[in-house]
Amino acid sequence: MIFQGLSSDVARGLRAGGPDANRMAAERAQSDGAGNPCRHCLNHVPEGAGMLICAHRPFRALQPYAELGPIFLCADDCAPYRGSALPPVLTTSPDYLVKGYDARERIVYGTGQVTPRAEIETYIAQLLARDDIAFVDIRSARNNCWMARATRD
Repeated sequence: MIFQGLSSDVARGLRAGGPDANRMAAERAQSDGAGNPCRHCLNHVPEGAGMLICAHRPFRALQPYAELGPIFLCADDCAPYRGSALPPVLTTSPDYLVKGYDARERIVYGTGQVTPRAEIETYIAQLLARDDIAFVDIRSARNNCWMARATRD
């Protein structure tokens, strides 16, 4: 499985003042530490560093299952995360909301569950082994914010 965050094109556009999913410019703020996970590098924005707060919809088209929510992004350029190891932003909470989606970007009913951190990789692998699952989104179990996406290798 491969974990990834926002595309670099989306991150670059937001940093340049382009509109977020609500058609607004991102808010600028200063990170207070580990509670501000960047959705591009999938690390926490360091305490005191500049960050952006914006609305994100990780889907190609508007449709009933295209959830929208707030995310954080490093204000300065950061390297995109794409790898098979569990990214740092998925190691600091006791659990996460994990959901499988089909090729039409629709939730596959019965796949959504709050999953303990230690079981995330196993559960995602089980979902990605299914023919009806195209990708898996991982969200905050507390605030429902999109954290990252997992796909097949």
